[in-house]
Amino acid sequence: MCFLGIPYEPLLFGHKINVHLILEYVAFFVGFRYYLYLRKGTADPISSNNRLSIIMGAIFGALFFSRLMAFLENPPLHLGQSWWALLNNKTIMGGLFGGLLGVEITKKWIGEKHSSGDLFTLPIILGIAIGRVGCFLAGTKEFTYGSETSFFVGMDLGDGLYRHPIALYEIFFLIGLFLLIQGLQAGPVSFKSGAYFKGFMVCYFGFRFFMEFLKPNPFLVLGLSSIQILCLLCLLYYHQYIRQGIAHARKKLHLL
Repeated sequence: MCFLGIPYEPLLFGHKINVHLILEYVAFFVGFRYYLYLRKGTADPISSNNRLSIIMGAIFGALFFSRLMAFLENPPLHLGQSWWALLNNKTIMGGLFGGLLGVEITKKWIGEKHSSGDLFTLPIILGIAIGRVGCFLAGTKEFTYGSETSFFVGMDLGDGLYRHPIALYEIFFLIGLFLLIQGLQAGPVSFKSGAYFKGFMVCYFGFRFFMEFLKPNPFLVLGLSSIQILCLLCLLYYHQYIRQGIAHARKKLHLL
């Protein structure tokens, strides 16, 4: 099924509009404005100078790893591309993990001890969701489409085949995750600083690990895509947080 022509490329003065690229810029703009809005109403324990340094570290880490992971999704294909094309290839998974490493390195460098992720959590989720709308509208021109399926949600994404609309699955997941974290932040129970960002990373990377099985990945290592390997590395990075979460859940169930 499909409710509009995909890829969606409206014409303006005789030229095709790259809706996906426009929504990427919208995602960055809206996400950053939302971050500034949240920061105004929050007592930030991190100074403005250190917060700026952390943001710069996140940007440089994200830029590098987003390109690296995009290359590793299919190295044989990208080896034949120009340098400009290689720089334009990117993936949000590499951006998130690279941003995390950039932040941690920067914090060690400037001696910042406070957790910095919670304030970014909801803006990041919002930005990714907006960007995924662009991915969905790009159809098979962007490698966020799924494998062929006879399942009732299968959609023609531009190549005449019914495929899993992976981008839509992710949008709905992100909406649910946004509402969950927003509700927890507004609730009576207070969590340790940094818990919301860690929870987002664990949930999102766990979700993406399983979603990769629904994609026609052309390059696999030990039966896993490069994104799935990155997901496992991220979950390993947060293994202590995951263990604490499981122990806390078991305690609550035992009390019930």
